[in-house]
Amino acid sequence: MLLFHGCGGVQAHLDAYAQAAAEAGVRAFVVDSFAPRGWGRRFGLTLVCTGARFGGAERAGDVLAALHGIAARPDVDPARLGLAGWSHGAWAMMDLMTMPLTRSGEARLADPSPAPLAGLKSLSFFYAYVGLGTRGGRRPWLRTAPALAVVAERDHLAKPVRHAVVHRRCEAAGGAVRAWIAEGVGHAFDQPDENGAWPPPRLANQALQSRDLFADHLRRTLVEAAPAQAGMA
Repeated sequence: MLLFHGCGGVQAHLDAYAQAAAEAGVRAFVVDSFAPRGWGRRFGLTLVCTGARFGGAERAGDVLAALHGIAARPDVDPARLGLAGWSHGAWAMMDLMTMPLTRSGEARLADPSPAPLAGLKSLSFFYAYVGLGTRGGRRPWLRTAPALAVVAERDHLAKPVRHAVVHRRCEAAGGAVRAWIAEGVGHAFDQPDENGAWPPPRLANQALQSRDLFADHLRRTLVEAAPAQAGMA
């Protein structure tokens, strides 16, 4: 399972989700799209969160490249791979689902290929950015997998009805979507509070429920659905 952070960079809540994945029997890798580029949280908040730099179609290349690399590891089953994304990370994943990946330059890669996606068995989207500039709700999805979609009821970036449009694109490509609307909360509700506490005390119930739904989704899509002879988690 590969976890892709939001526009503010890697934060503590991703460790909690990675731990939940491990407890469900799934290896989890948190992918940092910023540090290798020399970017920090301030850069992300100032330029990525505002849309000035690094859109989802470009970051889709990170998702594809990470899948390619992870699948080559001896401790990973390349036939059972999953992707999870938060906000900007989910945007990148959704954009990737719409790309043919047959010509140079797609996803900002010189040699893109859909081959790393052959083992994709699970998708998880947390308050995905589905607004201006995204492809996921406006173009047909060319591939998919069973998906968990966590939607913040009071998300200022998009209302649940907009997310539903994107979910239908996923379902039209053959992937069932299990959607949960987190009532009364806004975008990034499960991230640490201003003091770095996780779960955030005011939103602890929703944050913990989101994490538990994620673990259950992984058990359904990557563990219980695994062939007996696979012998890997």
